Amino acid sequence: MREIIEVITHPLAQAILTLLRDRNTDQITFRKGMVRLGRIIGLEMVKHMGTEKYYVETPLGVKAEGIRIPDMEKVIIINVLRAAMPLVEGLIKIFPSARQGVISARRVEEKGMGDNYVFDIEVSYIKIPKINNDDTLIIADPMFATGSTMLTILDKLIKIGEPKRIFIATVISTKIAIEKVANFAKDRNIYSKIKIFTVSIDPEINEKGYIVPGLGDAGDRAFGG
Repeated sequence: MREIIEVITHPLAQAILTLLRDRNTDQITFRKGMVRLGRIIGLEMVKHMGTEKYYVETPLGVKAEGIRIPDMEKVIIINVLRAAMPLVEGLIKIFPSARQGVISARRVEEKGMGDNYVFDIEVSYIKIPKINNDDTLIIADPMFATGSTMLTILDKLIKIGEPKRIFIATVISTKIAIEKVANFAKDRNIYSKIKIFTVSIDPEINEKGYIVPGLGDAGDRAFGG
């Protein structure tokens, strides 16, 4: 069975992540770093899209064989507010013609974290373009901690439409979240369509459901508390 997770080990991605982890990194630098990681993640995603031969005529009047990537014109990016906004900004640099959707989802902290790191998730707003079966759906959420938010979002999106593939763009993930999405995908018979892109898989989740060592609250650090 194909691997559902891809860890981006490129030195530049890892250097940017190190900067983001630093508690001394200021708000503007943090936000710009997220944008840069969005671009790198987007470039990695392109590797998994279909290509076709394409011929052009050069200024010398000679035909040259190349490729084009039709899938890049059929992309929907889902922005999980608010933390994903700078990540989406970077993704848009790679997929400039992407349609965009937004979902406002939050963990209901007052109910606490139950067994198996499960939070109740409240979705207060959702606006999604029509999802076609030849679309690549990209869900951007930088911190993929317990998986509770992503499972709620995936459940809602596949009820709206079933795309050609689903890419999940994250900066830091945990094994728990990855396993939850993998099991969900198997249960819904969409495992072959899903790929998770992350820059790091961190080892722990603390009692509040935050990734450790992590980088703190990505939304607060990018936009202020």
